Amino acid sequence: MIVERIHHVAYRCKNAKETVEWYQDNLEMGFVLAISEDHVPSTKEPDPYMHVFLDAGNGNILAFFETPTLPPMGRDPNTPEWIQHLALKVADVEALEQAKARLEANGIEVLGPVNHEIFQSIYFFDPNGHRIELAADTVKPGVMEKLHALAPEMLEEWDATKSTVRQAAFLHAEEFAD
Repeated sequence: MIVERIHHVAYRCKNAKETVEWYQDNLEMGFVLAISEDHVPSTKEPDPYMHVFLDAGNGNILAFFETPTLPPMGRDPNTPEWIQHLALKVADVEALEQAKARLEANGIEVLGPVNHEIFQSIYFFDPNGHRIELAADTVKPGVMEKLHALAPEMLEEWDATKSTVRQAAFLHAEEFAD
């Protein structure tokens, strides 16, 4: 594989300082570094910005750009808010429950935990309106291998029909949900 890992994922933010403090206070992410320039290095466009980087664990970096000269940020009105989100892994269900309690204590509305059969997760929004998911793996032995084997067949059927495919319906079977 040519890719080793995600170097960083970048989003726009309304206020860089507020964003850094929010991620520090609510998700205990470390503030790694900041870059600020008066032009965009890749396009050479004149546009001052602040680019901040947060430690998302294990060498993963979450970054944000504050761009005060651009119109206020929005979101794709044709994409439901549940689709575009950033999912971050936590150690286990106990850590997920602790995170939920911390977020709610800080006045943040949290949805979940939601049982996805192979993991449980909670959902909430950061101060920029980005939907964040925290996920704790709960998968049973052998299930990921089975899902991996089914994936090509599922994708082909989906591509041909654009209808729900059922090869992984076993995840919701009563005997599996024990």
